[in-house]
Amino acid sequence: MEILHTRFSSWTPIENKSLNNQLYQERIRLISHWFDLWTDKQRKQFLFLILSKCSKSQLKCAEKWFVENIPLANVDFTTLLPRFISLYIFSFLSPKDLGAAAQINWHWKFLTEQDCLWMPKCLKLGWFLPYIPEKNEYGAWKRYYIACATNLDYSTPKKTAYLHSTTSDLKTKREEQEERWQAKCLRKFIRERLAVRKKELFKARPPWLSGTGNSGFYKSGFQPHLSQSIHDQARLPAELLMKISQQGKSASGFRLEDEKQFILSSAKSLPERFCQTISQGYSNGMHSFHPHLVLISSHVPAYEMVVDSVKLGVVLVVYEHSGTTLESLIHSVEKALDGQIAKSIGIISDGDSRGINLLQGYKINTQNLLKPEVREFWKYLKSCIVSPEEGGSIDLFVPLAASEAGKEILFQLTRLTGALFRTPTGIATGSYQHILSEWLGNQKASSPPSLYLNEVKVQIWLRFTELLEEALNVVRKKLSPYFSDLQKNMAGKILGQIMFNAVSWSNIQDNQGIIQALANGLVELSRGNHENPLEFLSSFLMKKCNKNGEPGNQDFLTESTSETWLDVLPKTDKPEDVIEKRQSFARELLLSERNYVHILEIVKDVYVKPLEAALASHQAILSDISIQLIFSDVLDILQVNRCFLAELTRRLNEWSPAQNLGDIFIKLGQQFQTYANFFNNYTVILKTIDKCRETIPVFRAFLKRHDRTVVTTMRSLQELLLCPAKRVEEYITLLCALRLYTPQEHTDHEDLTTAIKQMNQHKDYIDQLKLNVGRNDQLLSTQRLIQGGPQLLKPSRYLIMVQDVAQLNCSQRMNMPFRLYEHTHDLRLFLFNDILVISQRSISYKPFERIPKVTYQFLATIMLHQLQTEDIPDSKYIKNAFLLQGPRHQWICSTDKDKFAWLSALRRAIYCSINEDVN
Repeated sequence: MEILHTRFSSWTPIENKSLNNQLYQERIRLISHWFDLWTDKQRKQFLFLILSKCSKSQLKCAEKWFVENIPLANVDFTTLLPRFISLYIFSFLSPKDLGAAAQINWHWKFLTEQDCLWMPKCLKLGWFLPYIPEKNEYGAWKRYYIACATNLDYSTPKKTAYLHSTTSDLKTKREEQEERWQAKCLRKFIRERLAVRKKELFKARPPWLSGTGNSGFYKSGFQPHLSQSIHDQARLPAELLMKISQQGKSASGFRLEDEKQFILSSAKSLPERFCQTISQGYSNGMHSFHPHLVLISSHVPAYEMVVDSVKLGVVLVVYEHSGTTLESLIHSVEKALDGQIAKSIGIISDGDSRGINLLQGYKINTQNLLKPEVREFWKYLKSCIVSPEEGGSIDLFVPLAASEAGKEILFQLTRLTGALFRTPTGIATGSYQHILSEWLGNQKASSPPSLYLNEVKVQIWLRFTELLEEALNVVRKKLSPYFSDLQKNMAGKILGQIMFNAVSWSNIQDNQGIIQALANGLVELSRGNHENPLEFLSSFLMKKCNKNGEPGNQDFLTESTSETWLDVLPKTDKPEDVIEKRQSFARELLLSERNYVHILEIVKDVYVKPLEAALASHQAILSDISIQLIFSDVLDILQVNRCFLAELTRRLNEWSPAQNLGDIFIKLGQQFQTYANFFNNYTVILKTIDKCRETIPVFRAFLKRHDRTVVTTMRSLQELLLCPAKRVEEYITLLCALRLYTPQEHTDHEDLTTAIKQMNQHKDYIDQLKLNVGRNDQLLSTQRLIQGGPQLLKPSRYLIMVQDVAQLNCSQRMNMPFRLYEHTHDLRLFLFNDILVISQRSISYKPFERIPKVTYQFLATIMLHQLQTEDIPDSKYIKNAFLLQGPRHQWICSTDKDKFAWLSALRRAIYCSINEDVN
């Protein structure tokens, strides 16, 4: 057998390469295993030892590996870019900034002192270097700039031109004197003409004008025209001077006589131009200007922004929603118009497609439209506008045209007053976005919002209102249980007061008929959902009190019933109107889908592409894993909705009354898994963005550059990622509106119903995710509140109720009604669906502060299926007390309020917990 040659060891083969490679790999694995077991300090010492033994070529190889795998950050751009590009960047700096940049390092000092940077700055100020610098000399222009700036050696343009033999552009003294004389003559001539014209206007002024700023002539909106005329008049001298200068430049020689003739010929039209605007305000000696009037309710969210967006010349009336009557509103309109006739009247108030919330207690709908004061109000508004033939209309900024009930209101108002009512169709998605949708009425006239409001300011108000509505929904959801209980208590007190004012207690005990009538009234009240329960109950009792059993004069009960309107209301729209409305909703669907896809493309173009480009150029802002985690689901949604938009566009381009849209929505609903992935990862996405923003300064600067810019429509990245959740609700709204104008016999009606059902299921899924996220946040906030508490976050756990109680101690062994209790501690009980957490509540006050500091110390956790409750009867020594019995301890507690609400919720939770354990 051949003997293998070895070196430095009897077991290291040299000539057998396979065995040598195998042994080398085994030793690498052994060293790697040791490296994994070492501490960080030991690893650094090992790396330092290995690198110190490497040769120069090996160190260069390591350096190349570091450059390729670890991107450089905060690199001096002058060391990477060519010198001419660096000098171009420095050319935008001011002399002060160049001086500061020269203090960075020697390389920057060499670049910022180049003559190509300082020479333009010196020449701009008229400072010329008195000698030619040598080839190897640099910084001469900078030193000259500093010397001139120190000595204030600044030359005027004329002096500079004179010194450097550029006097060809200068004018002689005679020419300058002629120019000054021409300007003086022109000003004098214009002043004389204006004074003469002013006297003529005072003589020709109508006698009914008082000449003060408070006259009705200026209130009527005439003043803007007069000011515009004066503006045109003041602009005339500038126009004449421009013409004179142009004529002087074009002519080879300028003569003063020609100039005078030109001024006289140009000024002849001055009186006619000035008179033209004045005469437009009169027709046969009377004022014929009709302003626009707008009524703005204070109940509109952020109504101050709406008031600020009203155009100049529009008569404005802002009224309080609560405490204002229809008579006072009519008086305000009469005072604002001051005897004039308006071109149109706009009413901006809140409401929906079924009614107008005009005033508190006056929600205009089909039930109260025929009340005398309501009829008189609308008839008065009709008398304040011009006839419909002349363009008069009443514009209601409420989407009444989006429902059958709203169309019935418009029909009744038109038949009642004979006026033209215009209202939005409501086919625009978003909070109050229906204002910018198509309007029902005269399509030839301009858009009603543009008559009263500034479009840019209205857009800002709509964006702010959307945020405000979201905040109000959260507050309303939190406070509605408290207000509901308060309303029940107030209604019970008022009902009891009315009953005891009508009859005495003895009569109630003796008269069984009254008791039975009251019981019947309460039963009837509980069966229906009445807007005014007290009015219904009082009318019911009055019927019972009537001997003949007739309702008497209670006409409001029959006047507001729907059967009364069946004979006078339109049954349905015309077929052509239905087809037009269906097409309008389809166009709105396409428009909103384009806007939605555009928002998703903003996320891709503004955020994803720059981050991926930086990653590809080895100057990564975020890692590839973080980019995929944040944007992968959004990009998948963009791909799905691009295909949906393409199909929707093709259907709209081939639109006909028989066209279908429900099938493509069904296909979109079948791809909801893409949306589901985004919603499931939504919390992780936001946490990843927050973590990267806090830990990566480059990403923080990247977000600061791109968030809330014009390109992102003044929204941040988190706000843009909120759009997919809102889009599902918009789909439901648009589909319901589209189905409303799709006949039953249409082939698309069934598909639209199926699509709406699918979207509602998706919306329920999103709502459940929102509920789970809210519950998790509530658990985390509760856990932070309790000091030393257990881990509360659990997938199926949620908080039910919180109760503050007093812990009592009873040491006497006597009967229950005669026991004495001692207050020992204050507790707070946190009731979850599976456990009860007991904490001790401590209150401490600080000097000079009114609000105390409340802390909660953890005491115990009890599983609900191991908890027993016992009610302690009230006595003269204790009230609202109960007993909590756990596996090891028991607590005697007492509440300040009624204990039965707490005990019922606790026992219900215990019962549900036991049933879940059994199942």
